[in-house]
Amino acid sequence: MEDKKKVIFSGIQPSGDLTLGNYLGAIKNWIKLQDQYDCFFCVVDLHAITVKQVPADLRRRTLEVLAIYIASGIDCDKNTLFIQSHVPAHSEASWLLTCSTYMGELSRMTQFKDKSQKMGDSISAGLLNYPTLMAADILLYNTNLVPVGKDQKQHLELARDLAQRFNNAYSPTFVVPEPYIADTGAKIMDLQEPTKKMSKSSDNPNSFILIMDSPEVIRKKISRAVTDSIGVVNYTNDQPGVKNLIDIICAIKGCAPEDVVKSYQGKGYADFKKDVAEIIIEELTPVQAKVKELLGNKNYLEDIYKKGAEKASYVALKTLRKMQKKIGLIPR
Repeated sequence: MEDKKKVIFSGIQPSGDLTLGNYLGAIKNWIKLQDQYDCFFCVVDLHAITVKQVPADLRRRTLEVLAIYIASGIDCDKNTLFIQSHVPAHSEASWLLTCSTYMGELSRMTQFKDKSQKMGDSISAGLLNYPTLMAADILLYNTNLVPVGKDQKQHLELARDLAQRFNNAYSPTFVVPEPYIADTGAKIMDLQEPTKKMSKSSDNPNSFILIMDSPEVIRKKISRAVTDSIGVVNYTNDQPGVKNLIDIICAIKGCAPEDVVKSYQGKGYADFKKDVAEIIIEELTPVQAKVKELLGNKNYLEDIYKKGAEKASYVALKTLRKMQKKIGLIPR
């Protein structure tokens, strides 16, 4: 039955232009989930402002991320697509959960520790507290499963701890979410430092491919991708650069690494890189065309995010009202 579907919640920050890593590691997997689960896919703009944003860029990227979701194949009729700040329950629930969150839990978060070392005293309280907002995002929708990579596991653990803490203090309120680890989840690495995850925040533009990069730029970045002096296409940890490019092919084509290795026996890196670039271009070109078409029709996008926010608010407010009542706040 329709209402028995398990709930999945996920979102991407519009804090930078989205990369091939976001597309292959997250969005492409979401497409496989949309028939089986009741999915809430959010553009998490409130998370983006933990770091100062240029307002016009934030607005542009928020719509672009939404357009990328749709252009990649996420069906607006099957899923709830919305912008986080359009559902005020996220901010309200976040404060209620903040009052049950311990400073020690937040200060132990790996991402906070890394960033606070770089930023020192000028680090914002938002960077400390945003895992609690993330917990609110997840818990408001009675989420059963959260697609997570290794770097977000710690945040999901906090969401689970807060759900259990609230349930124990006030009576069962939240579903305790589980991680959803996709069988085919591709972790795409940095093209210049293939031991690091591909990130839109990297200072080196050659280290990532953006979803909206032109074919010429993609060819150039792949041709500059770090490989090694071995000269043989092999899928091994001793050749992380080559392994990463094979992972990209496998994520797009749905094939096994050994098949890729077999097809490049006796061929060098030049042929291999040329093919990797063309496979990426072939995958992204229709997505890019659809994104441009959607961004040219702002009314359509507005219709999608308004309907999505209505649907999300209906579910989120029911949870928020329960939280408020149990804590002892007078209903409004």
